[in-house]
Amino acid sequence: GGTKLFAQTSCSAFYPFDEVTTFQITSYSKKDEKTAVIDYVVKESNGDTATLAYKMHDDNGKLILESEYGIFCEADGISIDFNSLAAPDVLEQYKDMEVDISGTNLILPNKLSPGQTLPDANMLMTIKLPPMNLKMTVNIHDRTVEGKETVTTPAGTFECYVISYSLESKMGMKITGNAKDWIAEGVGMVKSENYNKKGKRISRSELTAFSN
Repeated sequence: GGTKLFAQTSCSAFYPFDEVTTFQITSYSKKDEKTAVIDYVVKESNGDTATLAYKMHDDNGKLILESEYGIFCEADGISIDFNSLAAPDVLEQYKDMEVDISGTNLILPNKLSPGQTLPDANMLMTIKLPPMNLKMTVNIHDRTVEGKETVTTPAGTFECYVISYSLESKMGMKITGNAKDWIAEGVGMVKSENYNKKGKRISRSELTAFSN
């Protein structure tokens, strides 16, 4: 697009709220095989709320899932809809069923500093499979700003804040692990890594395209 008079016209320092913004996140397995490509577009932005719509394709280019979630201005930052905590492959699995999702949004302040702790977030998904209900929970806790790092991905080089957190998901059995997100101002997530209890990386994703 043309020159922007305001670098940031929204309340969010990190996530883009401009309706022209598109970006792409590519996910990789433990063995570094490409597992999915997710293309996002910012739509229905009014400065206070933006909707992120995404299309997820598998590594063969087949469309697996289309979904969206909201980002809202709150206090001195944003809150990201708890729907975003649902793993896309889980959403895809139950997309034709009646699903209730409740939870606590993920809060991201505009000002981050190393050592800062951030609020917990969680999601409870109830899948109605008469005569029973299937429940799935995702809990994010111990969120800490670790510091700043420069990260290079196929989309460019970005100055990022590193946020680490503990991740627990439960669907019958409980799985616990840790994760790190690298986020850049005006861009959002640049890189993310998931680790098992022993600290071994089990999956990663990175920003592979960004346009505004």
